[in-house]
Amino acid sequence: MLITILSFIGFTLFVAFYAYRKTRKENLDTEDGYFLGGRSLTGVVIAGSMIMTNISTEHLVGMNGSSYKNGFIIVAWEVTSALALIVAAVYFVPKYLKMGLTTIPQYLENRFDAGTRSLVALFLLVSFAVTLLPIVLYTGAINLESLFNVSEILGVSREKALWYTVLIVGGIGSVYAIFGGLKAVAVSDTINGYGLMVAGLMIPAIALFMIGEGNPFLGFAKVFENSPEKFNVIGEKDSVLPFSTLFTGLIINQLYFWCMNQTIIQRALGAKNLKEAQKGLLYTGVLKLLVPFIIVLPGVIGFYYFGNSMYDQQDMVYPELVKKVLPVGLTGVFAAIIMGAVLSTFNSVLNSASTIFSIDIFKRLVYPKASAGSLVRAGKLSATFLAVTSIIAAPMVANAPEGLFQLLQQLNGIFFIPIASIILAGFFTKSVTATAAKIALVTGLGFYILTTFVYQVNIHFVHIWGIEFLLNVAVMGLVSYLRPKASNPIIGFTQSIQLERWKYAGAVSIALVIITVTIYILLGNI
Repeated sequence: MLITILSFIGFTLFVAFYAYRKTRKENLDTEDGYFLGGRSLTGVVIAGSMIMTNISTEHLVGMNGSSYKNGFIIVAWEVTSALALIVAAVYFVPKYLKMGLTTIPQYLENRFDAGTRSLVALFLLVSFAVTLLPIVLYTGAINLESLFNVSEILGVSREKALWYTVLIVGGIGSVYAIFGGLKAVAVSDTINGYGLMVAGLMIPAIALFMIGEGNPFLGFAKVFENSPEKFNVIGEKDSVLPFSTLFTGLIINQLYFWCMNQTIIQRALGAKNLKEAQKGLLYTGVLKLLVPFIIVLPGVIGFYYFGNSMYDQQDMVYPELVKKVLPVGLTGVFAAIIMGAVLSTFNSVLNSASTIFSIDIFKRLVYPKASAGSLVRAGKLSATFLAVTSIIAAPMVANAPEGLFQLLQQLNGIFFIPIASIILAGFFTKSVTATAAKIALVTGLGFYILTTFVYQVNIHFVHIWGIEFLLNVAVMGLVSYLRPKASNPIIGFTQSIQLERWKYAGAVSIALVIITVTIYILLGNI
């Protein structure tokens, strides 16, 4: 245990020291410096930060728990991300950078009006506080409690140990985001991101080596023969993720998450130029195709080891597998990387939330003449408040019936789909009005809550996303027809970076499409 604790502390301090060294000379008193890393991020840093902002313990714990129970059908959440990242790199981000955006709501004010911008900003802040941040903290606490047996060390109940762990992780993550700005978040994410890829791949590799008694290919064959049905990626109609959802709500969700989500896109907005932004997005697409080996395969290996014994505790499968296969000397480093995964998502969301609050709410509604220093201070205060509320809410997400990852996706639908519908309408139509956009936001939100959480509708929630999107489009079309009004022009901000495209963007995009389709062709026939 001593070796585990020392290696954990050592790696954690190394990441903190490296991030400090890389950012100590940054000017954090300006908007670009604090919120966009001085618009200096490179493709490698963007990709590392994006993958760590996306992949946290809600994936390691939640998705592996889901794959233990449901198999490879949930791989759709990951591999289809590569397609959305292509769209982001080729279409959306060039437009964002040309407009000089700091936040996505800024675009909505220029296309619609200030009210739409404020409403979306409020939606985003609420979604951060009640969905993503509490689940990230709680799943991280589960993993760290399992690896370190915090409850035994402190001599308290498991529930209290989880509370303490949430408090510590939330506190450390807050320091990164509040005092370091985006650059500190992105640099620390880069180390943790590539560390997670290596360490995460080690878990299934060691497990297969052990199962195959020194031959990982034989180990894989044994896992496959034990439950071949779990390797099929085509979900049935009554499964946790039917294949048909790929062509309805999942498309909209992926487009929103990778092309319009402030937490993700903020890394690309902080790029030193368009070329580096496109590199970062497409590198992330490559990494997303490797991610299933980290957050899906271990769950199926867990089924080989544990059988049906953990069906009622699916979110404990991954921590138990790690304890079973990982050598003691590496447990501390792995736990530190798990900690980094939690911190990266937590502090990234806090940074994005503070950006939205400062730029879209404080500067526009509270203090229009605010100086750069005042905006940074407002961002730090809002991040502090959000950190405290998410720490308090974290333990309340325990015991989700379909697992924590499934719960996160269901909650995300409340906000993601309505926002995606109006952003897409803004880009691809000129007739949709600001009034129509605001009515569609409220209509979509109400429809989803009623059909998902109030009434028992026998339709998969991802299909409901698709229906919600079509409803929003119909509402916007009808309101705009009945109350037509000239649409706002897209006003470009001061262009501050080079917009030359990456010459290999097309080739990498084609390769990602081919690989994604191949995965479904090969694994869909099992």
